Amino acid sequence: MSQIIQVEELVDGQRIGWFNLNLLIWSFLAMFADGYDIGALSFAQPALERLWHVPKAAFGPASSASLFGILLGAPLLGLIGDRYGRKTAIILGSLIYGVSSIAIVGTHNLDQVIVLRFITGIGLGGLMPNTIALNSELAPKRLRATLITLMFVGITLGSSAPGLIAYGLMPRYGWTVLFLIGGVVPLAVAACLVRALPESVKFLTLRGGRQRQLLATARKMRRDLALADDVEFVMAPAADAGADVVGIRQLFAGGLTWITPLLWLCFCTALMSNYFLNSFLPLIFRDSGLPAGKAALAATLYHVGGTVGGLLMSMLLDRFGFVVIAALFVLAAPAVWALGIVHTTFLTLAPLAAASGLAVLGAQFGNNAAAGLLYPTAVRSKGVGWALGVGRFGAVVGPLLGGVLLGMNLPLRQLFLAAAAPMLVGAVAAVALVRLCHVRLGGLRLGDVPVSSAPPLPGAGAPLPH
Repeated sequence: MSQIIQVEELVDGQRIGWFNLNLLIWSFLAMFADGYDIGALSFAQPALERLWHVPKAAFGPASSASLFGILLGAPLLGLIGDRYGRKTAIILGSLIYGVSSIAIVGTHNLDQVIVLRFITGIGLGGLMPNTIALNSELAPKRLRATLITLMFVGITLGSSAPGLIAYGLMPRYGWTVLFLIGGVVPLAVAACLVRALPESVKFLTLRGGRQRQLLATARKMRRDLALADDVEFVMAPAADAGADVVGIRQLFAGGLTWITPLLWLCFCTALMSNYFLNSFLPLIFRDSGLPAGKAALAATLYHVGGTVGGLLMSMLLDRFGFVVIAALFVLAAPAVWALGIVHTTFLTLAPLAAASGLAVLGAQFGNNAAAGLLYPTAVRSKGVGWALGVGRFGAVVGPLLGGVLLGMNLPLRQLFLAAAAPMLVGAVAAVALVRLCHVRLGGLRLGDVPVSSAPPLPGAGAPLPH
């Protein structure tokens, strides 16, 4: 009789070692490149204004083009990830936005930039759902949220890199250096991922036909086990909840009827507030009386706070689940609103900007990780892709709404109240999700429906050693 291995036990029984570190490093680098490309255009904008003699308002569509691309790319490449593999979709997304970023170097007008930024967004959008799915399916359950959140810190750090490139290299090499680096780096990462990135053992088990690749990955993951050449890998039925329906209905099956729309609402509201603040904080702080340098520094602390929020989420999400996300949503609304009611000095705005970043970006880090944990393997990339795609509506609306409100010359109190309002709505959805997830999963910790709720597989082997 051949050796039979439960894949869930294979993954959850890992001792953290080089396999997990390798996955984290390469996923982090992919996210770093992603974050860099999202922010590159804003630093090239002043040079392009002078070079092409276009007004600032004309860059609005160019800034939104990548967000619309992400709106399409997240569900599209999420579908590819569920059909052909997470690794394949990650590499494809990196190639798409790497090539399109380099192509911007050769553009001669803003219309060409808009088209290429849209294509860049497709690649960027496809990267996130598949890296989340891959890390969810290769990380042991006890550390799954931690590793996913640490991976996403790469986006926050990557988004700060274009400013350093603009400061250090643009004066000598011009605006094209931003996009040249933004294209070469993801292409180099993609080339390395072909060999360095493992495929999901859960995906390989479900899809079948790739036994050699599955066995090789399992042996790298569990060097403590002696896996025979004819070993049979099996998945518990509960891990495939909802696989008997097709299309987007899979995301509402198996107890997800209300979880999916509420999760989408959490994505929309957090991204709306984030892109509102991320787009206009430096301008608002400067116009409220801070010197330009201190206004930029105070706005930078928003991202510093976001990095701290991500690290905080990595430590707490595995243990307390959606409770941590709900707490940050609740904290975010008053923290953002307070930016409009305190005295406009650096010493008062700086800590509030950091607290706002911790809460808003920390909540979104949690949303990303939760999406990768709540959906079963068969539809994980699709579930994450749709959540990210729907969330992009909030990302698009945030800067547009901010621009309209700034044009109305509203007082700071009302301006930041508008920025805080989405987080208040998100707090209601997050609190509801705490209850729903607890009922579905039988506890606070997020993850697939517990395997113990499914009938045992005939002939299943003994539990693997931990």
